[in-house]
Amino acid sequence: MNLRLTITVFFFGMISMLAQTKVSGYVFDENDEPVAFANVIFKGSTQGTITDENGKFYLESDDTWNELIVSFIGYETLDIPLNQKVNYNLKFILKEETSQLDQVYIVTGKQPKKNNPAIDLLRKIWEHKRKNGLKQFKQYQYDKYEKVEFDINTIDSALIKSKLFKGMEFVFTQVDTSKVTGKTYLPIFINEASSKVYGDNVINKEKDVLEGNKNSGFSDNQIIIDFVHNLYSDFNVYDNYLKFFDKSFVSPLSRTGINTYNYVLSDSSYIDNKWCYNIIYYPRRKNELTFKGDFWVADTTFAIKEINLQASKSANINWVKDIYIEQEFEVLNDSLFLVKRDYMMSDFAFNKKDQSRGIYGKRTTLYNNYQFDKELDKKFYDKEVYNYDKDVYDRDDEFWKENRLEALNNDEKGVYKMLDTLKTVKKFKRLYNLGSILASGYVEFNSLPLDYGPIFSTFGYNEVEGMRLRTGGRTYFGRNDLWRLEGFLAYGFKDDKFKYGFSGKWLLDKKNRFIISGGNRRDVEQIGASLTTSTDVLGRSLASSSVVGTGTNDKLTSINLTSLGIELEPWRNLIFRLSGNYRTLRSASPTFSLDYNTPTGVESEIKQFESTFSVSYFPKRKMTGFGVERLEANDNYTRLFAQVSRGDKSMFNSDFDYTKVQFSYLQPWQLGGLGRLDTTIEVGKTFGEVPLGLLSVIPGNQSYFSIYNTFSQLDFYEFVSDTYASFHIEHNFNGRFFSRIPFLRKFNLREIVSLRGVWGDISNENIALNTTNNPNSIPLVAPNDKMYYEYGFGVGNIFKVFRIDFNFRGNYLDKVKNPDARKFGVTGTFGFYF
Repeated sequence: MNLRLTITVFFFGMISMLAQTKVSGYVFDENDEPVAFANVIFKGSTQGTITDENGKFYLESDDTWNELIVSFIGYETLDIPLNQKVNYNLKFILKEETSQLDQVYIVTGKQPKKNNPAIDLLRKIWEHKRKNGLKQFKQYQYDKYEKVEFDINTIDSALIKSKLFKGMEFVFTQVDTSKVTGKTYLPIFINEASSKVYGDNVINKEKDVLEGNKNSGFSDNQIIIDFVHNLYSDFNVYDNYLKFFDKSFVSPLSRTGINTYNYVLSDSSYIDNKWCYNIIYYPRRKNELTFKGDFWVADTTFAIKEINLQASKSANINWVKDIYIEQEFEVLNDSLFLVKRDYMMSDFAFNKKDQSRGIYGKRTTLYNNYQFDKELDKKFYDKEVYNYDKDVYDRDDEFWKENRLEALNNDEKGVYKMLDTLKTVKKFKRLYNLGSILASGYVEFNSLPLDYGPIFSTFGYNEVEGMRLRTGGRTYFGRNDLWRLEGFLAYGFKDDKFKYGFSGKWLLDKKNRFIISGGNRRDVEQIGASLTTSTDVLGRSLASSSVVGTGTNDKLTSINLTSLGIELEPWRNLIFRLSGNYRTLRSASPTFSLDYNTPTGVESEIKQFESTFSVSYFPKRKMTGFGVERLEANDNYTRLFAQVSRGDKSMFNSDFDYTKVQFSYLQPWQLGGLGRLDTTIEVGKTFGEVPLGLLSVIPGNQSYFSIYNTFSQLDFYEFVSDTYASFHIEHNFNGRFFSRIPFLRKFNLREIVSLRGVWGDISNENIALNTTNNPNSIPLVAPNDKMYYEYGFGVGNIFKVFRIDFNFRGNYLDKVKNPDARKFGVTGTFGFYF
């Protein structure tokens, strides 16, 4: 929205004291067409920018400049005098160079790959990149200061006077203007961190020791900080791909960059007494994950001195309107260039229109005091399981005066005071609580250490219970609670029965995360919804409450489960668990049977004690928090799981002796410009004779939701096994192919392909054990003739939130043996993804 005159005068008067020169406007050619990627620079400086796809630019400097240079290859250069400190909405017309018109040679947007001096320099950068930076030393260490900030942007009179901020108008005294976009913004959150980083290139390990952390006062700031760290992960501009928001952008310094970007040698100049060349780059095609910007490269070492990257407006990424990155490198000697300052800003918004309001997420990182080749003991780099130091979060002002590598500006200083005041405003508390409920699923009771929820499980439906209502809660003193109790009570209107569950867990040893847990649950559940069993006593599968599906789901089980377990994490992300559980299982539906044969007749109820020992390993997993319950801060890590379960008849008058072995391996693969591939392998075997309730059911999916690690075209209990091996492959190309189809390009759709298969077997003894005269008994069939498989094609990012999968059954389609086989099906899901 346009700013009203009085607000404009007020803002401009305030910000002119902070920055000396500001310029914004548009660049067009003589045909009134926007000139994209034109170079705009303050004359006599290296401070500049390039226009976007619409010819728009914004440029700001703390220094005073009197002239502006606007240029683009094939056009005459403009030298524009600046008569004021603030110059907005200027319009420049570039004329084609006369000499080129005389030769009937007009340069278009695409630049040649051959005989291009910019690309010749790019090849020199590739040759020297291993000689530049920290990689040339055996060991290194340095100081790091990081500042994370969130701001509401596009502040105008309509927002100031809106009902949302009624009673909170005082916050707008902190409004400032972005040096990147020229938009007004209001800081609402800030976090500072000071740390010491140690690295060893010989053993390829790095350790970041946090020495101080200060934030703007919310109790759950660490969740926000970890969220930002996951979005803005550290990167190396020399890598072929730069990962942001779980997307792989092609780096302008990539070896594949020649096929992705246009490069133009624009200028040369001395920077810090080093002769450097300036290269402008911009994408060859739209809708790809690319940047535009420029970089300065030294003429002898071919090391990057400065670089800025701005994501293309047409890039296939959701909820992010702009991404802007600056990196500056320090010259320590003739051959050593090390990063000195790293700045990244993202504009989060619902759409990419210029007028849309959003949130700036900014991270500034500064590096100092580099030291090299100081070898430390290898054990120093081992990751601690528990490394929470309360003093780190309570440093005094003197510490921050000494360790801030960049002083806070007045607006940033004011955020701390503003948020302290905001927390006393009732309206703000209500808004904050609403956001907390949507994020966690729990309603907090401020007067009691209790939360109600999860609210998203309040309603459910299945064929046995009919409409199901559920209420529940948990203890909650804080995010780092050492113990937690939770429970629920549910009622089914059709079966007229109450169900309940409760559990507790206690973190006894923080250093090794020694946890004891236990609980009991009486419920109705769809067992066999996954091959690898859960260790959560209160866990209940989505299939147990599917409102609509492809067929009647009456194969539900009444379960009474009691569990007790201990857990230990002696090394980071390596978890050992030992548990024992006792369960009784019986059919919850008159049309479903769990009957099995015994020497004395047919039994309908299973009573079984089972002990389990499992090992889980999650390399590169990052967690938030230090209490008994933690949250995952990332999802792009490997998951390895192995478990041995032992059923013992001699314990608690149980019914069966058996041993079950299970293993699963989930691996995400980031494949650069080709997107992301997720693969899963699961294998297992049960030794001994067991009834249907203890066998491994191949997980079908009778809902209309796309559920990973299930088979969309299988019904529940269609295949049952005591030995199995399965795989799941899913690849999301992130719109790589759709972006090349003109009529689809504008929709930013994403293509997904999947393949899944399973082989299984079941012994004759187990078939005989489960074959009774009950007409509702399920014939036990395993996919042992050949591997069962399915494949699917999906379209994601429909309206940014929806995904549709078209699933095909590959075999077991015999009309006699498999009369109810579903050859084709459509499933879908929704979610918020970048």
